[in-house]
Amino acid sequence: MQWEVVIGLEIHAQLATKSKIFSGASTAYGAEPNTQACAIDLGLPGVLPVLNKEVLRMAVLFGLAINADISRQSVFARKNYFYPDLPKGYQISQMDLPIVKNGSLEIELEDGQTKVIALTRAHLEEDAGKSLHEDFAGMTGIDLNRAGTPLLEIVSEPDMRSAKEAVAFMKKIHSLVQYLGICDGNMQEGSFRCDANVSVRPKGQEKLGTRTELKNINSFRFVEKAINLEVERQIELIEDGGTITQETRLYDADRDETRPMRSKEEANDYRYFPDPDLLPVEVDDAYIEQVRTQLPELPAEKKARFIAELALSSQDAEMLTAQKELADFFESTVEAANGEAKLCANWIMGELVATLNKSGKDISQSNISPERLGGLIQRIKDNTISGKIAKSVFEFLWNEEGTADEIIERKGLKQVTDSGFIEKIIAEVMTNNPEQVEQYRSGKEKVFGFFVGKVMQASQGKANPAQVNQLLKDKLKS
Repeated sequence: MQWEVVIGLEIHAQLATKSKIFSGASTAYGAEPNTQACAIDLGLPGVLPVLNKEVLRMAVLFGLAINADISRQSVFARKNYFYPDLPKGYQISQMDLPIVKNGSLEIELEDGQTKVIALTRAHLEEDAGKSLHEDFAGMTGIDLNRAGTPLLEIVSEPDMRSAKEAVAFMKKIHSLVQYLGICDGNMQEGSFRCDANVSVRPKGQEKLGTRTELKNINSFRFVEKAINLEVERQIELIEDGGTITQETRLYDADRDETRPMRSKEEANDYRYFPDPDLLPVEVDDAYIEQVRTQLPELPAEKKARFIAELALSSQDAEMLTAQKELADFFESTVEAANGEAKLCANWIMGELVATLNKSGKDISQSNISPERLGGLIQRIKDNTISGKIAKSVFEFLWNEEGTADEIIERKGLKQVTDSGFIEKIIAEVMTNNPEQVEQYRSGKEKVFGFFVGKVMQASQGKANPAQVNQLLKDKLKS
């Protein structure tokens, strides 16, 4: 039987506010456990939550970026359930009247095609605390610092048909919230995580299959692996005569498996009701238009500009705009290199990204600034150094202080363009290799590369390659 995979994502983006959604407690990461949870976060008797207005602005900004409907009135509700890291016994969220409804986002598929993914909603809620299961000798520790941290939960329609599509969508949202400045996107710290709803159905069937929810996945690689594992498990179970149970499952990266956490509750199991301590949130057109003026250039717009103004290919522009910090680094490098966009793109996506990956760093931690890289690219362009020498200069830039010019001077790496000097080396190479000279002159032109290599070796890589090629051809023919 041919199966169709159906995937919807619920993405939790931690909003980049300094204080929590309903209290003035800090949201800073890494504090000692239980030092950033105030009486409001703990729901102690007599306390009253007050909405952080910055949270509302960020949610509206996101809604405008995905061309969604902004609710003129939205309501906070209490989602009631018991869990050790939820001291109030309920989580403040939005159910029937979320701040953002509908909307869409376009993703690029592996074959270069595009696909539009619909978004159902994006609503505001507070995060729960964190249960810590290690280092407590069979017990569980509770850290409530995260309780009350503002989240924007972004819910897609079940429009994705493969794990790769789900990852592409998740990456698009990850890029977007960083461009908007509403989330730092740090997946290691839990600022951006995802629940995946996965089901399968026979191809051609309209009715959706029973879904399972894969909970709290915090890397793109794990999202893909977890979904593929779950799809395989569901198909095998159905084909063996079993049935899928609607449940929440955990992806275990160490064991590379998904396993049940709890049976999946329906919405009515949470006993939602409007929070009596919080008034409905009302926004008018003037407020929405004010927030609209704060929209930055978004990834799709930046990509289109890079193609139109900088003559980059669609693929290069897509890669360079996927991450805001990378796009900013690229633009600063182009400015420093006097507009050599294609050369800048090649060096950033090639040598720089490879070195960052090898060093375990991201672009914000680069040892080479855009200004220093731009200086190197200028020297390549004006033939001060060859592409091969440029790689050595790049390595020195990464490991040492100084500009490209200073390193070229200090290390004696300036490219040789003196025709007389190059001709002298060519003459020596030809004298020392008469057999290869005869082979070339008898029609074996492939041996030309042998001569180029010998000349470049003799010049320690400093001879201008274009000059070497031209002068060699002239000498070998004469």
